[in-house]
Amino acid sequence: MRIGIVGGGQLARMLALAGIPLGMRFTFLDPAADAGAAALGRHIVGAYDDPAALDALADASDVVTYEFENVPADGMQRLLDRVPVYPHPRALAASRDRASEKQLFRDLAIPVPPYVLVDAETDLRRAVAELGLPAVLKTRTLGYDGKGQAVLRTADDVAAAWERLGGVPLILESFVTFTREISMVAARGRDGATAFYPVSENVHRDGILRISRCRREDPAATTAQEYAARLLAHLDYVGVLALELFDTPQGLYANEMAPRVHNSGHWTIEGACTSQFENHVRAVCGLPLGDTAPLGCTAMLNCIGKLPDIDAVLKHADVHVHDYDKQPRAGRKVGHITVRSDAASALEDLVQAITQVLPEN
Repeated sequence: MRIGIVGGGQLARMLALAGIPLGMRFTFLDPAADAGAAALGRHIVGAYDDPAALDALADASDVVTYEFENVPADGMQRLLDRVPVYPHPRALAASRDRASEKQLFRDLAIPVPPYVLVDAETDLRRAVAELGLPAVLKTRTLGYDGKGQAVLRTADDVAAAWERLGGVPLILESFVTFTREISMVAARGRDGATAFYPVSENVHRDGILRISRCRREDPAATTAQEYAARLLAHLDYVGVLALELFDTPQGLYANEMAPRVHNSGHWTIEGACTSQFENHVRAVCGLPLGDTAPLGCTAMLNCIGKLPDIDAVLKHADVHVHDYDKQPRAGRKVGHITVRSDAASALEDLVQAITQVLPEN
């Protein structure tokens, strides 16, 4: 089967690496001439809203998927008029704007922190008075890896945050006091079958995911699965979806969802019977979903800015390096490392050893 992917970054690259052994062939649409996935298939260099490029992708594909949320809606509709697109663009529409996303969560009885929509500086001041501080001001669209956000801790932070982020639709959210951040990565096939990975426990710094640990038999798993299942069913979803959650003394609160394979699920490549990438490929192609059971104790560490010395990493047993073939740049995800062990204590020793050699640790 021929799979088209909107985007040619590391997620597209790993989707292709999972799909090629299944006999799939890939075409990528990406404006970057040096897109990391290009080595694994045909690369159409073009803008995501370029009609000719979109038509070329449709002509080369039996089914189309995407690797990120900020895809122009008109472009996705043009593709949908020509070829099946999974997940359906309705999932993109729900996740692209934080306001519609939060409303969807509320409609499905998935708890969210209190929030207020902000379109003007006067709205922001009213929202601060209503929610109190601390709070987090976010752009409603185009934010990722901590971009487009400002934490308001005191009244003195309000004007500066508006100066930096104002002029676009915003949302102010109450600051959640959480014990940890987790995510639930789930998959749904064309036939409606669902599969859930174990909870991923995530550590962020400067808004960027640093470490994800697979948590087998986690106490939050049942609730997290139920929330993800509601989203999958409501959206008639096909593919992999990730739901990010805050774990608090009051229970789980949804942060956001990603209608795609997700950074916090990268550990599944070596750490699960079937990776999130293979299950996404299986789902969009109408194949049965694979087993999501974990293989031992597993964690994933992101490589931010540049890759570490490979010799220093690979000298450890059961450690796996993924190089995204991206140019080094501060704050950029250029690869990840998966570590695995039969015992949780040994896994933590490995995590600490690899952390010490990461350039940005």
